[in-house]
Amino acid sequence: MENQQPPNSANNAVGQPLGGGATFQPLYEQIKALITRSLVVGEWGPGELIPSEFELARRFGVSQGTVRKAIDALAAEFIVVRRQGKGTFVATHTAPTHQYRFLRIRADGADLDSAKHHPQTIFVGLQKAKADSTSAAKLALRLNQSVWVITRLLVFDDRPLIFDEIVLAQSGFPNLSMEKLVASQGSIYSFLETAYGTRMVRAEESIKAVGANKLAAKHLGVPVGTPLLHVDRVAYSYGDKPVEWRRGLCLTDGYSYYNDLA
Repeated sequence: MENQQPPNSANNAVGQPLGGGATFQPLYEQIKALITRSLVVGEWGPGELIPSEFELARRFGVSQGTVRKAIDALAAEFIVVRRQGKGTFVATHTAPTHQYRFLRIRADGADLDSAKHHPQTIFVGLQKAKADSTSAAKLALRLNQSVWVITRLLVFDDRPLIFDEIVLAQSGFPNLSMEKLVASQGSIYSFLETAYGTRMVRAEESIKAVGANKLAAKHLGVPVGTPLLHVDRVAYSYGDKPVEWRRGLCLTDGYSYYNDLA
């Protein structure tokens, strides 16, 4: 029978034991955490092949079945991707099918697959600012820590539908510039991954209806007070590190916010 003790620190990816505490954690979840820790420290980058189940089992001193279960859990969260006959790879936002993984706006009445067309991105501004109490809390920053504030439009079928304000810590994205943003072409997540090695793995959102303020009305081409969907999102990297706080104002005339809750 497999040893149910935590993996030996000599075998884990960073030379550290998983941690103390009396709470029981299934062995596969401990292995999942150790693999994630290797991703946090950059042992395997986005798009790279990770070791085989056999190699990981030997490394952590557990069975291949336990490693397989851990990888299944990581794959379900789109942290890794299995490719038949090739192995398991670190998931990446640069893959064409996942550049806009978190984009949920869909044209009304369209087939869900055909409706996943890519929007045009128009960057409006990039400013340096100081984290206020809200952004500091959202991104686990110090009050007044330096941040970037990016504003942009997402245009669907020649219609501006989303006005975004995106906040990032300057320390994580040095030398960011409008030139780099404009040249990135694809999604901002694929840009942050490619240029800075930061990959978003999950996001939390809250949604409510609001009226368009003057700035949003100007960029979306609608009257002030027009009903909009306000999407407040915090996106996280490996290890549940909050990286991006985004406030999106969405015009839903002819479009809907779609989410699969299965």
